[in-house]
Amino acid sequence: MPNPDYSALVAAQREFFLTGATRPASWRKAQLQAVKAMFTENRNELYDALWKDLRRNAFDAEMIDVGLSAKNADYVSEHLDRWMEPERVHTPLIFEPGHALIRRDPLGVTLIIGAWNEPLVTVFAPVAAAFGAGNVVVVKPSEVSAACSAAVGKLVPKYFDPKVAAVVEGGVPETTALLAQKWDFIFFTGSPTVGKIIHQAAAKSLTPCLLELGGKNPTIVHSSANLEVAARRIAYGRYTNTGFFCTAPDHVLVWSEVKDAFIGHLLEAIHEFYGDDPKVSPDYGRVINHRNFDRLVRLLASGNVAVGGQTDAKELYIAPTVLVDVSPESPIMQEEVFGPILPVLEIDSVEAVIQSVNSRPPALGVYVFAENASVVERILDATVSGTGCVNECTVQPFVTDLPFGGVGNSGMGRYRGRAGFEALTNTRGVMYHSARIDPALRYPPYAKHPLESRIEAKLAP
Repeated sequence: MPNPDYSALVAAQREFFLTGATRPASWRKAQLQAVKAMFTENRNELYDALWKDLRRNAFDAEMIDVGLSAKNADYVSEHLDRWMEPERVHTPLIFEPGHALIRRDPLGVTLIIGAWNEPLVTVFAPVAAAFGAGNVVVVKPSEVSAACSAAVGKLVPKYFDPKVAAVVEGGVPETTALLAQKWDFIFFTGSPTVGKIIHQAAAKSLTPCLLELGGKNPTIVHSSANLEVAARRIAYGRYTNTGFFCTAPDHVLVWSEVKDAFIGHLLEAIHEFYGDDPKVSPDYGRVINHRNFDRLVRLLASGNVAVGGQTDAKELYIAPTVLVDVSPESPIMQEEVFGPILPVLEIDSVEAVIQSVNSRPPALGVYVFAENASVVERILDATVSGTGCVNECTVQPFVTDLPFGGVGNSGMGRYRGRAGFEALTNTRGVMYHSARIDPALRYPPYAKHPLESRIEAKLAP
């Protein structure tokens, strides 16, 4: 399809939306339950697709993509009635008898563009938010995760009318053609580079969008930290899914006096998780393609290898790797790592940490491992990020009630839970004012009503 045209698809969805069919809670819940059914009834097929694309084991497939997508839909459905209730706000005396309400109305036709690293949940967490908000959706899975894209393209038509949810597969030509359409909302998960392209396209028609991007998530290990726990959680956050999490620790800033002990615990954790040879571990994945493999291999020269470093281009394998003696000016510190390599840099003060974090664009997450509460709060108060964790990392998207998203270079907007419902609705203020009482003091000619009288009546402009 050299010049795809999706105008008919978008027009059909908008026509359906304008019938008002999507507004009742019953319709929204039915779509959300269809999302849940799609994932629960096709679990093994989706596991297979994730294995083909990322060599993702079944446990992680369930936790990260399949089960989480079903749970997100269920959560929105369970809370939807309360979220949909109009919110009553104070009405000034001048407008009595009357009342003022905040409604949250559907936006309309939503375009959702997913990412390859979590190829299902980056599509269907936004889909759950869109359905909960009463919208219809066109989804564009990432062509990089080809098996998952094909699975989505096969399964969605079995569970949804195309006027409600449609799938467009393909690459740049298809995405470009989609962006040429007029949408009511665009949701994109991916890199800052592509996010800028999406935002520019949306700006042409003043279309609101939510961009969930990435960044170099700094991970701070203070001298007061529980080093063994910190090492295990950082290793888990960095190497699960082969490091392909937008929330994964990008680099570690560790106090000099505990660096060696921390690295020792880090190496123990990697061995405990993946054994003598991670290449044969059923729990360790692979790089998605050769382009990403070659990029990551080049970054290995940015420091000295403390553990790992082995690669196999044929298998797209890069061992879980820790780099030490890394310079802040090295190549690995100039871009998001997004892979199974963890650079460790020494630091010697809270102020140096703050300077390091603030010298880079805001990240999706800032992670502080410390038992000293004043250190934690000082770092959180003096830095900016979309999210954060204390004595934890990577897993904050699993807390459904926490708004999730970036700031600045790491994105804009929030979703998950109620935040997603609010992001994909129009917050519409409506004032209801009775016509039974209509005081003349409100209207010209003002000369008939002295200013003092207007002030006393609280009618002065």
